[in-house]
Amino acid sequence: VQLVESGGGLVQPGGSLRLSCAASGFTFSRFAMSWYRQAPGKERELVATITSAGFSNTNYADSVKGRFTISRDNANNTVFLQMDSLKPEDTAVYFCNTVRARIGYWGQGTQVTVSS
Repeated sequence: VQLVESGGGLVQPGGSLRLSCAASGFTFSRFAMSWYRQAPGKERELVATITSAGFSNTNYADSVKGRFTISRDNANNTVFLQMDSLKPEDTAVYFCNTVRARIGYWGQGTQVTVSS
């Protein structure tokens, strides 16, 4: 299993970014995918989850509801996180995650910095 995130960067408050996570090494459409984030000095927290392709139900942390949107492209084995109305408190390293056979897999992370 390999997960590779991209799309992070520096953005001003109120701006937008779209993160991507390219997955390989497993049958992507059959597994739920999640985005987590970890800010300096804080624990890693769940941001959003999208279930497998048959349902594609989504769940969000309260702190990002209405601002972030998780989606998936099963044809290209990619999961996205559209982040709008970004706030300084969204600054963190964002990680892609999936669980297969009770084992969690992580990407290397992509840095998102929200600052003026």
